[in-house]
Amino acid sequence: MQHVIERIKAGAMWDFHGGIHPAENKDQSSHTPIRHAGLPEALIIPLRQHAGPAGELLVKVGDRVLRGQPLTSWQGGRTVPVHASTSGTITAIGPHTVAHPSGLTDPCITLTPDGVDEWCERDARPDFWNLERSELLTRIQQAGIAGLGGAVFPTHSKLDGRGQRTEVLIVNGLECEPYITTDDRLMRDYASDIIEGIRVLRHLLKPKLCLIGIEDNKPEAIAALKGAIGEHDDDIMVRVTPTKYPSGGAKQTIEILTGRQVPKGGRAVDIGIMVLNVATVFAIKRAIVDGEPLLERLVTLTGERFSQPGNVWVRLGTPVRWLLRQFDLNPEPGQRVIMGGPMMGFTLPHAQVPVVKATNCLLAPSQRELPAPGPEQACIRCSACADACPANLLPQELYWYSRAKEYDKSEQLNLFDCIECGACAWVCPSEIPLVQYYKIAKDDIRETRAEAEKAERAKARFEAKQARFEREKAAREARHAQAAANRRQTMTDAAGEDPVAAALARIKAKSQAPTTAGALADGNPDNSAVIAAREARKREAEARRAAKQAQQPPHQEHAAAPEEAEQAGDPKKAAVAAALARAKAKKAAAEQAEATTPLPVPEPQEGAEDPKKAAVAAAIARAKAKKAAAEQAEATTPLPVPEPQEGAGDPKKAAVAAAVARAKAKKAAAEQAEATTPLPVPEPQEGAEDPKKAAVAAAIARAKAKKAAAEQAEGTTPLPGPEPQEGAGDPKKAAVAAAIARAKAKKAAAEQAEGTTPLPGPGPQEGAEDPKKAAVAAAIARAKAKKAAAEAAKIEITDSDKVGE
Repeated sequence: MQHVIERIKAGAMWDFHGGIHPAENKDQSSHTPIRHAGLPEALIIPLRQHAGPAGELLVKVGDRVLRGQPLTSWQGGRTVPVHASTSGTITAIGPHTVAHPSGLTDPCITLTPDGVDEWCERDARPDFWNLERSELLTRIQQAGIAGLGGAVFPTHSKLDGRGQRTEVLIVNGLECEPYITTDDRLMRDYASDIIEGIRVLRHLLKPKLCLIGIEDNKPEAIAALKGAIGEHDDDIMVRVTPTKYPSGGAKQTIEILTGRQVPKGGRAVDIGIMVLNVATVFAIKRAIVDGEPLLERLVTLTGERFSQPGNVWVRLGTPVRWLLRQFDLNPEPGQRVIMGGPMMGFTLPHAQVPVVKATNCLLAPSQRELPAPGPEQACIRCSACADACPANLLPQELYWYSRAKEYDKSEQLNLFDCIECGACAWVCPSEIPLVQYYKIAKDDIRETRAEAEKAERAKARFEAKQARFEREKAAREARHAQAAANRRQTMTDAAGEDPVAAALARIKAKSQAPTTAGALADGNPDNSAVIAAREARKREAEARRAAKQAQQPPHQEHAAAPEEAEQAGDPKKAAVAAALARAKAKKAAAEQAEATTPLPVPEPQEGAEDPKKAAVAAAIARAKAKKAAAEQAEATTPLPVPEPQEGAGDPKKAAVAAAVARAKAKKAAAEQAEATTPLPVPEPQEGAEDPKKAAVAAAIARAKAKKAAAEQAEGTTPLPGPEPQEGAGDPKKAAVAAAIARAKAKKAAAEQAEGTTPLPGPGPQEGAEDPKKAAVAAAIARAKAKKAAAEAAKIEITDSDKVGE
């Protein structure tokens, strides 16, 4: 670098690749003295006017603020505050359209001036040489200073220089873009302030050389600056360069004045050079020496449609519409207002946008002066854009890849080295807006990178969270293990041995025990005893079933006949089937040698879904009892039993009526002298809904009959009681039938007392429609009487099976 400094002092000058020479058009505004725009009715102050994040709000709606009071905070690396441009009241805070090519909105503060223009407290330090480097940087940040050459990069962050030493300080006065004359007028009218700002920077950066670059088309500015340099400023030099666009670019300025090139993707500070615009240096002087933050800036109002072109001091936040009216804009149909110059500026979406820190020019050209670009045509591959590119790029290939959105290839061609000067589009014969394609491609790439960085940060947070969970889990397990070890040690101290080791030893001993000790050879438990016990219980159950089956009578197989007859649905067939069953039962009983043991009455089947089956089983039991009685009884004539009433629907009422009839019959038999016939056992109700209840009723009736027979003397003949009404559907009919049965029983008892012959069988039942049914009923009654006589004369028949359990 020392060699370069020596060559610079010797007067050496360099050049850069490409560049163009458009019409300057600076005379419209450069010869008019600087004026002040004044205060509008309202100021619209965007919260973010620099390349970096906005600060947090420090005010709210309704607050009164003073001129120079900060409205946002400045904590953070690249955050600079905005200030109140005048004193007044905050009337609104919300989104508003800002000066940007997109025409989008951004948070803004609306300030209504009170006309007093009252300053807040200012901290001026003209003795800046007594301030430390850190304090100087803090004051620059608090003043809200950003690069006023157009990039608006936070100045305090740029001056920090990544901790690298600055060898050469360059103050850029190479205002190369057409129409713009703010730097020219600033150097003419405020040359001494600019030199004072250079002294502040010299104290801050300690450079070896300070260069002020000016194009040769600004002779008044060159003279003013040379006259402002003092005798002690021998390290400050004014260097005049040829007029060429875009020599005002930072990289091009460095190459012209020092002959050095900034590396691709790098910054000027990487090669020991610091570049600042003259407007930025002037703002630093006012912030440090005068204690005034950045509240206004110089703006060029130019173009043929302005009646009073020139440079004016404009408060930040001033609406462009108010400014155009204030300086007599004469618009034509389709009038364009361009913020910036014709090369790097952009057309405003509307005039109700505010002036910001990056606003250096408002251009209102006529159609003749600056025609609108024509329609885009196909590229003819003339290479004029490559010849004009000051960054030595390949604009034609960048255009193809950017238009096709092949951004990886665009980056390989150093897209981000483009300074967006517009030289390529200026010389393009096809009028292709090349810079617009490059801007869109850069924005897309930045957005993609931001999303990738966001995803990477989220991934890092997730991994950190997982790592924290793993650490906590490991710590928790360690605590549990330590607690278990402590408990184990306590138990060992109390019992004299390790309980865990003892348990493991027992398990091992069991697994290694021989088969004879209750385990198999493979270590599994021996279940032979359990299996043997299960087999024994199975054989015992089979023996019990065989014994029970042996007690079943051989004629039980015929029990299905009445059941089948009753299930047939015809009462006549049912009666005939019942008679046939009784006859077969009698025949089987006669073949037996001596029937001293009564035949068991089968139990009703539990869970049977059909009550008819239960009734049939009861009938079979009665038939078997009659058979035994017929073999043992003497020739006695039983009294007829009335036929059960068909159609009875309530078996409970019928059973009650039958019980009442039997009680009365018992009373009559006790009064008789000689009675040899016991009461018959009542049949269970056929058609009853619950077979268990019917069986229980029959058992109770048989028990009562046995008791009455035991109390009677030999030769007495009790009156038979009426049987329960089968299928009775009406309780009145059941009562009538019971009364008839009692009358007949009384008559039969009177005849037996005198020794008369047996009573004839009962006549047809009242209401009976079929004489066959009456005959069958009479036969049933005679069989019952024979059974009762046999029981009273010789043996007492007992039931061996409990019915209804």
